[in-house]
Amino acid sequence: MAGLRILPLFAGLVLSAGQAAAEAGGDAERGAELFDQCRGCHQVGQGAEHGIGPHLNHIFDRAAGAYDDFRYSDPMRRAAARGLAWDYDTLDTFIMNPRILVSGTRMSFVGVEEQRDRDDLLAYLRLYSADPANIPEAAPTAAAVDHDVAPEILAIVGDPAYGEYLSSECTACHQVSGAANGIPSITNWPEEDFVIAMHAYKSGRREHNVMQMMAGRLGDEEIAALAAYFAEVD
Repeated sequence: MAGLRILPLFAGLVLSAGQAAAEAGGDAERGAELFDQCRGCHQVGQGAEHGIGPHLNHIFDRAAGAYDDFRYSDPMRRAAARGLAWDYDTLDTFIMNPRILVSGTRMSFVGVEEQRDRDDLLAYLRLYSADPANIPEAAPTAAAVDHDVAPEILAIVGDPAYGEYLSSECTACHQVSGAANGIPSITNWPEEDFVIAMHAYKSGRREHNVMQMMAGRLGDEEIAALAAYFAEVD
């Protein structure tokens, strides 16, 4: 199909074929039942608070050890200092056997052996992270899209300085630092993918009221400038 692309995950993550299949096949309803084995330590959902373990709202693409008001183990703090972040792969590995990923963790859990069970648990937890229906390009829910953008639009060379000037409305929600506390990062995306996503919202092919409104205000040169800025922002 012309124009078929897999948009990249922010922070440079890329879905493998197996991971994509696992995410698509997870049964969140069954995962809610499986989560009963986790409730003694973790809460998730409205009003969730830290317990023996940290709450799991917005777990996807959250840096490990991110909460200042939770006392993490020394091994978890060391893993966080090395850059551990919770994407689909790292969560899957941690749930399978916490000690494989974080040696010495105090999490007293033997792990979930069956891949189907882990997929269903992660599908359930994903309900409390960025909404894939509203933000289809966001990790961990990147999806194939078939938005055709004219080659002459993709060929526009954006001015990153102009993009920085325009970026204030974007950064009212998306953090320049790349942090993703429930709202996906848009930093360090390849320019072409950024342009394709914005034009998808502008044309209405992607549904999200705020993004459609924002993209609808922008011309081709402005979208290219924003793409250039966010592609290289530190």
